[in-house]
Amino acid sequence: MGIELKAANAWTIGDKLATREAYGKALVDLGDQNTNVVVLDADLSSSTQTKLFAAKFPDRFFNMGIAENNMMGVAAGLARAGKIPYASSFAMFAAGRAWEFVRNSIAHNHLAVKICATHAGLTVGEDGASHQIIEDIAIMRAIPTMTVIVPADATEAYQATMLLADHDAPTYLRLGRAKCPVVYDDSYRFEIGKASILKAGSQVTLIACGMMVSRALEAAQALALEGIDVEVINSASIKPLDSKTICESARKTSKVITMEEHNIIGGLGEAVAACLMESGVGADFKRMGVKDIFGQSGDAYKLLDHYGLAVSDIIHETKSILKRSN
Repeated sequence: MGIELKAANAWTIGDKLATREAYGKALVDLGDQNTNVVVLDADLSSSTQTKLFAAKFPDRFFNMGIAENNMMGVAAGLARAGKIPYASSFAMFAAGRAWEFVRNSIAHNHLAVKICATHAGLTVGEDGASHQIIEDIAIMRAIPTMTVIVPADATEAYQATMLLADHDAPTYLRLGRAKCPVVYDDSYRFEIGKASILKAGSQVTLIACGMMVSRALEAAQALALEGIDVEVINSASIKPLDSKTICESARKTSKVITMEEHNIIGGLGEAVAACLMESGVGADFKRMGVKDIFGQSGDAYKLLDHYGLAVSDIIHETKSILKRSN
């Protein structure tokens, strides 16, 4: 297809933007470039930002109503017919309610449907535990042939959305409701299966995904003032995982901490742990995430802090892993 990444959608490092907003902008650019791109939504287009595509390409936008299972089935049919379908809803519904259709209609038939789920994780905020899916990375990465991507910021979300048009496999793109800092400028190039080293370091490896990447960077800056040199890796591509980059960093530092806005069971942390074990890399290891409990209603950022994902928590865990290694 030959995707063109438009410079007009570049953001400045430090800007705050929700990844769902970048997704909406990318869909419009995709629609301009390829008439085979179609978008489906489950009556949430204002929230998922697919409304931007709907306004410009109404003949290629399908509001399937509050019927997520049907939406996934229709998306599978459109993919079989040669279209490039992007199917959107809240992550709780796209990965949770529609899971059987995703598994059997899309993945089992190896159809390149792009399941782009917004409002994932704790930072759904006030919507509470019923909507704060913290299991979606686990259940989607367990589906055979499924690609799982969790962008760190708007720049990466925009690029991932664009590049998925050429990706010949079912994909789960996890997007957020809350605004988070931009960590990449327009010189960055996202690649499926490739991690990104945002800060080189020698003492501890911090591996994060989603909005936890900016918090890892903030912690690294604070630790540097105390003479602690950490490496920060953005592992947006959770499946496939960049084993090479992760293992090389772990061999260098021998200490690894993962952090994610997700249950510590089945997510990024366990993917990295399995990678290190199977590669024979010995390292002190710590998972940071939601500790196998449900969320609750509250301010998005205060919830991250409440569940042990504050910058101060990252700093504390980094110092702890250094102490136990000495």
